[in-house]
Amino acid sequence: MVAVHGGSVDVRTPDGTADAYLAHPDGGGPHPAVLVFSDAFGLREHVRKMADRLASHGYTVLVPNLFHRQGSAPVVALPDFIDGQRRQELLAQLLPLIQSLGPEPAMRDAGAHVDWLCDSPLTADGPVGVVGYCLGANLALRTAGTFPDRVAAVAGFHGSNLAADDEQSPHLLAGAIRAEAYFGHADQDRALPTEQIDRLEAALESAGVRHRTEVYPGAHHGFTQADTDAYDRASDERHWSELIDLFDRALKQRN
Repeated sequence: MVAVHGGSVDVRTPDGTADAYLAHPDGGGPHPAVLVFSDAFGLREHVRKMADRLASHGYTVLVPNLFHRQGSAPVVALPDFIDGQRRQELLAQLLPLIQSLGPEPAMRDAGAHVDWLCDSPLTADGPVGVVGYCLGANLALRTAGTFPDRVAAVAGFHGSNLAADDEQSPHLLAGAIRAEAYFGHADQDRALPTEQIDRLEAALESAGVRHRTEVYPGAHHGFTQADTDAYDRASDERHWSELIDLFDRALKQRN
């Protein structure tokens, strides 16, 4: 791993300027590009640390504020640690923001962020990697299906509603995906019941997407988020190992 530089950047989108966090190895670039979609709690210190850790493995990493239309991050005031009671209070505040982020505005943002990464002198030529957490896993899957020529690797962890019985469910884009995919599910996750895990697996298999989907035993929704009571260290370290392996294989070997 290498030393990392991180800081705030602004990204112009079709719906206004979005604030974001950019992390990259010291000394400039270029390095393979990765777009990170956070969970619903959004861009905050823990997510910046995750971006720094990923950048230390040789990547230029951009983490957008998903809710930039409502203001700069954090849009909702967050405590240093999110326990069960605060989780419910915060989600009640965040629900209208989540509901307003439909597939069309979300993909307008995603396209702008991919463009920004690809135009940056800090990034290597070629397609990008995308990873998302919780709500962000849904966005990552949708991005891979919406921009198939621009995404070489996609990963999602403790994702929500990845394969719902809904005409706008992101798993329905599986036929367009050209990226290699990895999804790590939590077996104690009400946001992604077994039938959705099976439906996602079937969609990826039927579409011929190179992929692996795994269920992490004993893990809960949010197991990678160390600033919440859902965190599970063993599952988180497994997530890091799988994520770095995927990106090294799909992005570094390409470059």
